[in-house]
Amino acid sequence: MVALFTLTGACWIPVVAIQYRLRDLAVAANSFDSLPHEFHHLMRRWIALGVPAFSAVLLIVILMVTHAGAAISLGNR
Repeated sequence: MVALFTLTGACWIPVVAIQYRLRDLAVAANSFDSLPHEFHHLMRRWIALGVPAFSAVLLIVILMVTHAGAAISLGNR
């Protein structure tokens, strides 16, 4: 389960920086059509990092609710 937390953190740290840059680019644009190519490139990276991070969080919640994570951590004791 620690690996899932590590994966989530490793994905979301760059996502925060990307979100700030996306916000700045969106504020500077007048409309969706005037968004620069960099915005679309960053959005693809944001999604590519967000999907595994969200999946890991979802798996963490499932492991906590089903208590399977405790069994894995304790070596099935």
